[in-house]
Amino acid sequence: MTLGTAAQLRSVAAVTTVDVASRPLAKPEMKSLGVITDSHLRFDKHGAAVAKACNYHIHALRHVRHLLTDETTRTVACSIVGSRLDYCNAVLYGAPTMTMNKLQLVQNNLARAVCRYSGRTDARPLLKSLHWLPIHERITYKVAVLTYKIRAPSTPSYLSDLLHPVTSSR
Repeated sequence: MTLGTAAQLRSVAAVTTVDVASRPLAKPEMKSLGVITDSHLRFDKHGAAVAKACNYHIHALRHVRHLLTDETTRTVACSIVGSRLDYCNAVLYGAPTMTMNKLQLVQNNLARAVCRYSGRTDARPLLKSLHWLPIHERITYKVAVLTYKIRAPSTPSYLSDLLHPVTSSR
């Protein structure tokens, strides 16, 4: 896979495929550990795939919602859909707004399903009542926690050496 800016990708556009044993190796996107990476690092295909999988489970949850208690519904929602939204979401830090909006719509639909509201209800108060951070804030929180843990004294040096504190000139 070739990664780079639009100008860099245009400069290597002459190399279209590399074949080994009559199988193409060069592809415009790649899936590794469940994360779909494209050559522009936009993660729009990854966001769409996560949204599709989550919407399937939200639809199934709506069918059995009347049989579940509120606490059980929250547990099922967090374990099945919430875990998919959180898996490797740190790579989405700085992703385009369109990708983040897709995932936010999924979280909004999940909150509506858990709280038994229709699709036209504003989801912000529901997210607040469920104590769920919006997607963008979840990603920022996850990156902040990871950074804090790397800066801890008990972290191995091969990780803590990757971060250098910035000191102000003032």
